Amino acid sequence: MLNIIIFGAPGCGKGTQSKLIIKKFGLKHFSTGELLRKEIEEKTELGVEADKYISKGNLVPDEMIINVIINAIQKLDANCKGIIFDGYPRTVKQAEELEKLMYKLGKSTTILIDLKVPKRELINRLLIRGKTSGRSDDNLETIKKRLDVYETKTTPVNEFYQSLNKYAAIDGLGTVEEVFGRIEAKLNE
Repeated sequence: MLNIIIFGAPGCGKGTQSKLIIKKFGLKHFSTGELLRKEIEEKTELGVEADKYISKGNLVPDEMIINVIINAIQKLDANCKGIIFDGYPRTVKQAEELEKLMYKLGKSTTILIDLKVPKRELINRLLIRGKTSGRSDDNLETIKKRLDVYETKTTPVNEFYQSLNKYAAIDGLGTVEEVFGRIEAKLNE
C-alpha cells in the first residue's frame, strides 16, 4: 500500500500534483483543505468553528483535523491501493498522531513529498489563484500570514519525517509535467 504525504507551502502545487499521483497510482485523496471547505460551505458545527481560524489565516486546531482524518481513514474499503494526504499533517503533533493511527490500522506512511517553491513565486501563484477562484484566503495580507504560519508551524514536520527516513524534497518549479516527473521518479525508486 502506497501512503503518501504531499507537503509544501500554500501555492506550491500540492493539489495539482495530487491529481496526477492519484491518476497514476490509483490512490484515495484526502485533502484537509477540501474537507474543511466543504464543512464551511455546508455550515456544519465543525465548519463554522473552522472558518473562525481559516478566515484569519490561522491553522485549524490539531484535534479538529485529527478527527476529520480518523473518520476518513475508517471509511476506506479493503480494495484501497493507498492514500495521498494533501495538506495533512501540518504540525508535528498531527504527524505523530497520523503515524500512531496508521500503525494501529496496520498501515504505514510511505513518504513525505515536500514541494519546494520560493516565497515570491508562492505569493504570485496565490494572488493569481485568488483572482480566478474567488477564494477569500487568497489576498496579500492573508497569504503573507499563511506563509509565516507555514514556516513556523509546519516546517518542523519535515524534520520529523526526515528522522523516520520518509522524506523527499522535490523542486516545485517548472511545468506541471516536469514537477510530476520528479515525483514519479522518486516514488519509483
